[in-house]
Amino acid sequence: MASALKSLSEYTKKKNIDISEKKFAVVISEYNPKITESLYGAVIETLLKEGAKEANIYREDVPGAFELTFGAQLMAEEEEIDAVICLGCVIQGETKHFDFICDAVAHGVTNVSLKYNKPVIFGLLTPNTEQQAYDRAGGKHGNKGVEAAVAAIKMLGMKK
Repeated sequence: MASALKSLSEYTKKKNIDISEKKFAVVISEYNPKITESLYGAVIETLLKEGAKEANIYREDVPGAFELTFGAQLMAEEEEIDAVICLGCVIQGETKHFDFICDAVAHGVTNVSLKYNKPVIFGLLTPNTEQQAYDRAGGKHGNKGVEAAVAAIKMLGMKK
């Protein structure tokens, strides 16, 4: 388990770039709001700490994790948006719903990123339990929102 070995909130500034003029869209699932709002808070805090302007961060809410892909596509097709960060949480249940949703979102986010040639970050928690979700949304394993924000910054650094 990767987060058991490393805090999701720790990162190096290696390859970080000036993001003061970059525009970020954060697409957030309304499902599991205590968890997703904690992820969102960490994204905002990290982007601002690294130099983003609050006016250059746009939030779009979608009903659930499955809708993250379409929300990401709508944001990615906007020319002024430099990177999209998708946030959500799907907790394992008793049915295969978890598998279908997580797989669809992973593929969808990847496809949007490739289609629009810009970073679209997969900030979807896929824990087995609600406690594991809390542990990764500001709990004992740090916050996946920090990791998602840093990933967006570092991927922007790859674009020439």
